[in-house]
Amino acid sequence: MQLASLTFKSIRARAVVLKLKRPVVARIATIADWPLILIDLFTEEGVVGRSYLEPYTIKTMRYLIPALQDFGEMLKGRRIAPVELYDLARKSLHFVGYQGQSLIAVSGLDMAAWDALAKAANMPLCVLLGGSVGPVKAYNSNGLWLQPPQVLAADALALRDEGGFTALKLRLGRDRARDDLAAIEAVRTAVGGDMELMADFNQGLDFADALRRCHMIDDLGLAWIEEPIVYDNLDGHAQLAAQVKTPIQIGENFYGPRDLYTALQRKACDLVMPDFMRIGGVTGWLHAAAIAAAAGIPMSTHLYPEVAAHVMRVTETAHWLEWQDWADPILQRPYTIRGGMLHIPDVPGVGLEWNEDAVTTHRADL
Repeated sequence: MQLASLTFKSIRARAVVLKLKRPVVARIATIADWPLILIDLFTEEGVVGRSYLEPYTIKTMRYLIPALQDFGEMLKGRRIAPVELYDLARKSLHFVGYQGQSLIAVSGLDMAAWDALAKAANMPLCVLLGGSVGPVKAYNSNGLWLQPPQVLAADALALRDEGGFTALKLRLGRDRARDDLAAIEAVRTAVGGDMELMADFNQGLDFADALRRCHMIDDLGLAWIEEPIVYDNLDGHAQLAAQVKTPIQIGENFYGPRDLYTALQRKACDLVMPDFMRIGGVTGWLHAAAIAAAAGIPMSTHLYPEVAAHVMRVTETAHWLEWQDWADPILQRPYTIRGGMLHIPDVPGVGLEWNEDAVTTHRADL
């Protein structure tokens, strides 16, 4: 198969801010306004690769957008070869470090480059990567924040019915541990015993409290306990993983595949769930997936459900896709959820097209 040759022309990066239907209310932050950077990678041949970044805070976009624009100047005239562009972009920021915002900017570039290449090949990205179009098992992560039990019960039923979900994520880390227990009980009573429940502490506990609380919930049949302590405390996570029966899940804060490798070497978790803007986009994910596969570790996704669905189709230890619809308002054709499965559209690339009217409405002046 001869792929069409594409030539890098320029990058456009635009800031938008959306209102969340269900604001994030976690132990470490409350977020009602959701920032996105929309990336268009233009080629001389007319193919446009698209991706977006979700950097959590609006002010962060002031630093990421110039970095993306710098990539546009640096890479002009180069062939669109995502692995090579990933390497060039990373090395261009070597002196300020490979992690943090450097890798986030590289990830946005990488996802757009892969989209462009798949479009030029007239294939869905998952097919270009050697897989096939099909459904991907997903859990709903759109709600169940730190709310009163009676609110959680109603929210759980609504979340279940948004797409026939068989799994939901709820957040823990209330001031009193017994209130977390009440929250779990309320959700379980509402949705029944067959629903898979994931619990996320959002890094909100110190180690002593995490040890106590993880033991308190260890026999409640949870699918996993996610990030009970600060993400880079691998020794603490390793101690929890050794002492708690429920699988420990980390990974959304892995900056590149080496972080995943280090965590597995330290036995810091039972499960991993990289985030696309931190792991290195599609290229970083593929490297990380090979490491997880060699170790036999189940691998789930964090945010970015559209590109996530494609790479999960070629991930050996694919586990759960995290479903969040936070970018849907600016998409022409949001992905469809049915029967708890995310369905990949049979279109070239990832399938991202912007709703320009919505983009205009939600544009942010930085």
